[in-house]
Amino acid sequence: MTVFAATARARRSIADLLDGLDDAQLATPSLCAGWSVKVVAGHVAAAVTVGTAGFLRELLRQRGNGHTTNTVLARRVAELPTAELAALLRERADREFSPPVVGPRGPLADGLIHEGDMRVPLGLRHTPDPADVALGLEFITTGRPVGFVPKGALRGLRLVATDLDWAWGDGDALEGRGIDLLMAACGRTALLPALTGAGAPVLAGRLTTRR
Repeated sequence: MTVFAATARARRSIADLLDGLDDAQLATPSLCAGWSVKVVAGHVAAAVTVGTAGFLRELLRQRGNGHTTNTVLARRVAELPTAELAALLRERADREFSPPVVGPRGPLADGLIHEGDMRVPLGLRHTPDPADVALGLEFITTGRPVGFVPKGALRGLRLVATDLDWAWGDGDALEGRGIDLLMAACGRTALLPALTGAGAPVLAGRLTTRR
């Protein structure tokens, strides 16, 4: 229940963010390649509106290509007026969903990371609830973060959240705010400058060689 409540907060936070953005900000390229800020919001909203059956139907149309499927659905939902998009996120924020493999913490991490994908390019500070960030960090380090953390990216690193009572791993230290650690570990190279420690250049090298 703690995870589901945190996921609901993440969805409502994105809805609140949408309320304050103008058309130019919504059209700004996000940290997700090829997606605008509004398309990222559409992706998060699609998770609570399209449903498993709708996703599978589109997946079949796209011949099993999950990335293309997500892009098609995100763009489709993002065509809604911004106010309607925000309303959907609020109305369905409490939807409890536990996807195969990643489990219930997957949607939480998705929401936290994607709000950062929207905020960072806009120069808006990303400060989610520290307890929620800790759940996201636990997911990417002790769960099954398939599709989140590039394979081998965290090998031999010790992650230390400087704003939380949280650390994980052994090896070269990778230090920073919890949300910055979460986003960088999930491939967001824009957050690498916010991290310090001997592990920072190690992670940077691993992520940049994968691009």
